[in-house]
Amino acid sequence: MTFTVTHAERDDGVVCLRLSGELDLSSAPELTAAVDRLVTAGRSRLLVDLTELTFCDSTGIAAFVRGDNAAAAVGGWLRLTGASGRVDRVLRLTGLAEVLRHDPEVDPAAQPCR
Repeated sequence: MTFTVTHAERDDGVVCLRLSGELDLSSAPELTAAVDRLVTAGRSRLLVDLTELTFCDSTGIAAFVRGDNAAAAVGGWLRLTGASGRVDRVLRLTGLAEVLRHDPEVDPAAQPCR
């Protein structure tokens, strides 16, 4: 299955990254490169939409952690939203569902990716 990363900036400066397909050893470098480009360009508030992600292995998990660390190093963050099925299960088992959770209830100005 093909993996794609697209992104769009919201009015509030948050960048929504939409992932689709399978995030694994062969595709994780694409996500890492996209995050690195955004952070280098000064876009360090990243909301990753996993609605269309069908699979995520340990390499994908590592890419999320690395992305959050890169964003945090310059005062930003990386948060995850829209996970379901197997992807949600992997995030819960690893604890990332809580650590990188996007919670619009905590920040009333936050809005999901569209």
